[in-house]
Amino acid sequence: MKQQKSYKQNGNYGQLYLVPTPIGNLEDMTYRAVRLLSEVQLIASEDTRTTQKLLNHFKIETPQISFHQHNYAERVPQLLAKLVAGENIAQVSDAGMPSISDPGQELVASCLLHEIAVIALPGATAGLTALIASGLPSDHFSFYGFLPRKKNDRIAVLDLLKVREDTLIFY
Repeated sequence: MKQQKSYKQNGNYGQLYLVPTPIGNLEDMTYRAVRLLSEVQLIASEDTRTTQKLLNHFKIETPQISFHQHNYAERVPQLLAKLVAGENIAQVSDAGMPSISDPGQELVASCLLHEIAVIALPGATAGLTALIASGLPSDHFSFYGFLPRKKNDRIAVLDLLKVREDTLIFY
């Protein structure tokens, strides 16, 4: 049985904050998220251009570094080094909760291996937001994420999942 280790903290290290961003309306940003994005030393952004619009809206001047599916293997060690050096970092995606169907799981796992605190803020999650407004059963559901891009692979996955009786959420 896996046990959550997110809040175990080495006092000399920085902290990684997983900060959700609005999925359509900038007014959905929490006070805490705005404060933390202003206080951390660096923001790891899925797309720095998209995040810059958010930062400009809230007058946040924290520097950013790109962190996405094409550079995460290179970025994880860089970000880990900054955290070990005592810097606090916020990770954001373009919209919603970071690390869900986005790079970030690797960074979180690396942080936990090094006893770096990982603090997830509550907030917008596109899949759950869509589910609760859909009228579909929400007492039992499964999140799949993105289906494969190739048609035959996508059909194979859907064939496996079609026997499921719970609500399925895809991106």
